[in-house]
Amino acid sequence: MKILQHWGLKLTAAQRVYAAFFLYALALGGLYPRMAEIQQSMGVAEGALGLGLIGTAVGTLTSLTFGGPWIEKMGSRRVLLWGVTWTAIFYAVAAFAVSPLFLFLSLLPAGICIGAVEQVVNLEADRVEHALGRRIMNRSHAFWSMGFASAGLLGGLAAEIGISPGAHLWGMVLVVLIALTLLLGRFEAALHRPVSNQDQSLNQPVKLAWPTPAIMLLVIATLGPMLMEGAGIDWSAIYMRDVFSSSPLICGLAVAAGASTQAITRFFADRFVERFNPVKVARSLIVILGVGVCLVAGANSDWMALLGFGLMGVGTSVVFPLAMSAAAQRTDRPAALNVAALAQTTFVVFLLGPPLLGWVAEAFGIRTTFGVCLPLIALSFWAVKALKT
Repeated sequence: MKILQHWGLKLTAAQRVYAAFFLYALALGGLYPRMAEIQQSMGVAEGALGLGLIGTAVGTLTSLTFGGPWIEKMGSRRVLLWGVTWTAIFYAVAAFAVSPLFLFLSLLPAGICIGAVEQVVNLEADRVEHALGRRIMNRSHAFWSMGFASAGLLGGLAAEIGISPGAHLWGMVLVVLIALTLLLGRFEAALHRPVSNQDQSLNQPVKLAWPTPAIMLLVIATLGPMLMEGAGIDWSAIYMRDVFSSSPLICGLAVAAGASTQAITRFFADRFVERFNPVKVARSLIVILGVGVCLVAGANSDWMALLGFGLMGVGTSVVFPLAMSAAAQRTDRPAALNVAALAQTTFVVFLLGPPLLGWVAEAFGIRTTFGVCLPLIALSFWAVKALKT
């Protein structure tokens, strides 16, 4: 990857972070607008498809839990460039899945790459944020949402003009490689944040962190938003196909709708958090999330469902980042331990929950997949009181 340094554009540290988030999402977002076609080619129901999708979750959780020392040894630049590249490659391989087992085995190594890249980009955003003295984390995640929305739109267009999932996703590999060369060819990791003697635990890799009761309340606060974000990613295209027999383009738009509104909300979220307070902002977003889920579960037209997915994107935008900030501000134990406990526990919900919802879809219909989560959204509305500092 050293050869890329001769071709990359000169970007500021913040711009490199934004590009990393965007390309990371672009690499993994192309599969989901084609999921309905992949399911059809495998000839399986939603429950079996969900089992195949768990491959990403298993790989990501493994990497998040045990990958820290390997990331430190390999270096952020190598992990980022190779991780994004191999994510796109494994997702392209998954497009040729002929069975849930094939899909699982394709997505497992992709998940390992995703977990490693996830750690690198968030750590890089934190370090650059500290060096600049201004917030860029929410905006960085907005670029992730834009990358995912772009992948959804490209997937929908590819399906509409008749490009097969395999050809489309191998084309995405080429697009990602070119974009990596141009935008991250000169990438160099930011300097480590200085820590005091009292905060030396921040430099120690945390393998498995158990949540305290206070952290568990934050987990509950993120439960509804995280689960519905994952459900929108995994099942929105299949929902549009099964409920409204929508065109491939509309199926792709369903994937992109939530990511687009999520990106816009993340761009402007910080000013609202500063003007009001995290609890009020989070509760407003969860109400919007609930309205969106109700629209999706009861939609009688495809435009109403697209509106619902868009509102779901708004509602899932910043509750998790707010919870992460609240966890880091707690003083009952080292911040790194609290953040790790929250991240690991919520990622179980985000990654494992939506694939398992396939069994709900198979047994009770795809609409129920979304409606069944309304009680969890209500529980999150109650639990966001934990965001109060």
